[in-house]
Amino acid sequence: MSSKAPQMKARPEDMSDIEWLVALEEIRQLKARRDRYVDAHDWDGYASLHAPDHVSHHAPDPKLGSAPEPWSVSEMIENTRKHMPESLVSAHHSYDPEFNFETPTRARAIWAMTAATVSTDANGEPSWSIGYGYYFETYEKRDGSWLFTSRRWQRHFGLQSTQGSDAVAVTFPQVALKGSDAFDDF
Repeated sequence: MSSKAPQMKARPEDMSDIEWLVALEEIRQLKARRDRYVDAHDWDGYASLHAPDHVSHHAPDPKLGSAPEPWSVSEMIENTRKHMPESLVSAHHSYDPEFNFETPTRARAIWAMTAATVSTDANGEPSWSIGYGYYFETYEKRDGSWLFTSRRWQRHFGLQSTQGSDAVAVTFPQVALKGSDAFDDF
């Protein structure tokens, strides 16, 4: 008895191999700039990667509490700046994307991600965290450039230092991961 996972159509029939490969690379470059700009605290550069009508969603998260209302680009920048002051050093890595092109100019992807941060706490003690999760994103090619049109971040689990001790706190998944139907809720 064999069971097959449903096959996702990675691209529309009217998109050539070359168009598809170029679009994949352009979106990968967009994502790489996003990770680097957020780590460099380049908020103007970060904002420029998003369409004006971009919407950012967050799954429930211990740092943010229950899932906040969706954020516009300006709210996303403001809230990210609050959670990432200049004293915080971060490294965001996104990898293993799963792409699905709805049209030659509209796509969505799921990216695995790791984010690590280091800073000092209120007492001047070193503080760190490492989080693992997934980005669920949509993109559109507008005026010749790919832009983010929506993002949902979902923490899977994380580790962080515990203030005043050598102990490590573990953040367990708040939302179960989805398998072959991951795009269905997006």
